[in-house]
Amino acid sequence: MKKLKMGMIGVGGIAQSRHIPAYLAIPEIVEITAVQDLDQTRAEEVAKKFHIPNVFANYEDLFEMVDAVTICTPNKFHAEIAIAALEAGVHVFCEKPMAISVSECEAMLAASQKANKILSIAYHYRFMETSRIAKQAMSKVGDPLVTRVQALRRRKVPGWGVFTNKELQGGGSLIDWGCHFLDLSLWLLNGPEPVEVMGTAYNKLSKIPSQINEWGTFNHEIFQVDDHVSAYIKFKDGSSMLFECSWAANIKEDITNISISGVDGGLNVFPLEIYRPEHGVFMTTTTEIEENPQDVDVLQARNFAESCLGEAELRCKPKESMKVTKLIEAIYRSSEKGSSIKLQ
Repeated sequence: MKKLKMGMIGVGGIAQSRHIPAYLAIPEIVEITAVQDLDQTRAEEVAKKFHIPNVFANYEDLFEMVDAVTICTPNKFHAEIAIAALEAGVHVFCEKPMAISVSECEAMLAASQKANKILSIAYHYRFMETSRIAKQAMSKVGDPLVTRVQALRRRKVPGWGVFTNKELQGGGSLIDWGCHFLDLSLWLLNGPEPVEVMGTAYNKLSKIPSQINEWGTFNHEIFQVDDHVSAYIKFKDGSSMLFECSWAANIKEDITNISISGVDGGLNVFPLEIYRPEHGVFMTTTTEIEENPQDVDVLQARNFAESCLGEAELRCKPKESMKVTKLIEAIYRSSEKGSSIKLQ
């Protein structure tokens, strides 16, 4: 079987903890042949640690050696690097979000179509067993009516990297954390078209001195991005979504959940439960699922690699990822305007 030659662009935490180990777990179809990072010393260290033979100072020089690249850079550079890779005839797997703006996403999609190369975004929640079973169970829900999404952290502002840098990241808790749950919920709902968004972004808590924070330290005086976001989204099919995410909120504990109420029944994702009126009573179906994060990472890596090799259908398609960015952009715009945003 042919192997996909992979190049890593950006070798920080997410590359070392998730993507490189996932590719190394499927050596029969993927071979990591090169790495590139602006920090040359870090690139050399990572190459040595994972036994990767080639290190480049510039990502353009890497393209001729690989079939595909995985982009793990700050959000600002996703579009620029992805387009360059696609124009060079290289498949692209990019960390989420797809890009900072819809216009950048459109340019990435156009480059992918012109080059006839695979482009996929790392929305790994789709590969969780819970999510995959929930997708199948949506037939029990019938036509969706109201979706409730909560991705709430009490005090977990990332105190490392560039997560709180608006110029490099484009935002905070929404574009970094909430995006996963926008993607997963839209996937479960079969991608309804959003028509109106009302959103509000906050960052007051993280600007207060001496805040308790479980994930390292950050400078409250220059905190630029959102740490708490709420939104109401209306879809063309008449359904709606109540959305909330945070890095920092005065709540009892972290909350991670998606629940969907439909005409025939309801579904709760974390934990996975199904609610339906049957046999004259209200029935609740529960599940027992033990997730392994490493399995999720490998499933995602395998799906991308096999799609590039023509042996699988891509699970996370770029048009779907662009819809997530469209909602993120609309929520931020709505918050700035103080009114709803019409999308159609």
